Amino acid sequence: MISTSRRIFLLLVGLFAPAWGAGLRAAGPVRIVSTSPSITETLFALGLGDRVVGVSTYCRFPPQAAALPKVGSFLKPDAELIAGLRPDLVIVHEVGNGLDRRLASLRIPFIIVERGSLASVYSSIRQIAAAAGVPDRAEALIGDIQRQLDTIRRAGSARPRRRVLFIIGRSPGRLADLVAVGPGSYINELIEIAGATNVMAIAGQPEYLRISMETVLRLDPDVIIDTVDMGDTGAERRQRQPINARLWREYGMLTAVKTRQVHAATTDALVVPGPRVVDAAQWVASLLQQESAR
Repeated sequence: MISTSRRIFLLLVGLFAPAWGAGLRAAGPVRIVSTSPSITETLFALGLGDRVVGVSTYCRFPPQAAALPKVGSFLKPDAELIAGLRPDLVIVHEVGNGLDRRLASLRIPFIIVERGSLASVYSSIRQIAAAAGVPDRAEALIGDIQRQLDTIRRAGSARPRRRVLFIIGRSPGRLADLVAVGPGSYINELIEIAGATNVMAIAGQPEYLRISMETVLRLDPDVIIDTVDMGDTGAERRQRQPINARLWREYGMLTAVKTRQVHAATTDALVVPGPRVVDAAQWVASLLQQESAR
């Protein structure tokens, strides 16, 4: 069965043939616009960075991407800015912002890739590589990622399983309006690969769910990971770590607080489902290794 994204891609090839279709089959697009950090990171990981002419506002990795022209945020990409870059391929996620219809009206070729899970990371790599005319690079990249994740998984299986609470959002400067990682999400998979158990991976719960501090106290996790405003730069996140540590110290009855296992996330790879999944899983695993060594 052909996926929805694949059907759209095939439809666009037919729509823009023979000029665009023939060029894509022959050598691949040479001016590519990305509309999200995970897409940008995938393009660079596939060795296609020299073809990228525009990225989203929050595309910061690799460093070369930060200097490229911006085409708006992931949620609100600007079709006019994209058109001004004269792309022969735009890569978008399937979100309800109408960008696909706008690009189609401007006759700009595009593909839609999935996001949100580890399986989506692999499928997106394959879709992007195929659209760029380098399908063999996808299998090489995926194979490398899977081998490294298997190594992390084997190491994690040898350690006692720790109970982890992963906070993905909250009110600035307060432990209120907490949003935790639930089952079925990309981050939940990272926790499992690292050899831990997500305390909010409860059947029937959404991928991300709102919880109260009363719930945190009741679950009493061994480890708490706080994303600490992942939209900021790494330097800004590090600057806020002492402030956020003080917030959690107010709940000294929590096991994670008593054992000093409340951690601020310092890598945005945790929230960018892409080729840096290995870095993200290793970061989580390193926290569990520190605790095991105590």
